[in-house]
Amino acid sequence: MYNMAKELWYRKMSYTPISTDRDALTIMDVPFPSLETWESAVAAIGSNMFEGYKPTRRGIEIIRDYTTGAISFEAFIRTVTDKAYAK
Repeated sequence: MYNMAKELWYRKMSYTPISTDRDALTIMDVPFPSLETWESAVAAIGSNMFEGYKPTRRGIEIIRDYTTGAISFEAFIRTVTDKAYAK
């Protein structure tokens, strides 16, 4: 018997895997400076993907730059507000 509620839940909870390389410390070919920042980013991105986030290479770069201190919190918020991560 077809269960529509189960199908809708699955569609909402499913996501498309992204490329990660622990040895090269990359996510979608974006390099990370350390295993610690890479693991933190992978966990955060994966968790948010279950909430509907669809990562882009630019979005991964912005996350990396913020977590490594290359951009300020204000710059990070500005990119989110401007939806620069989708470009």
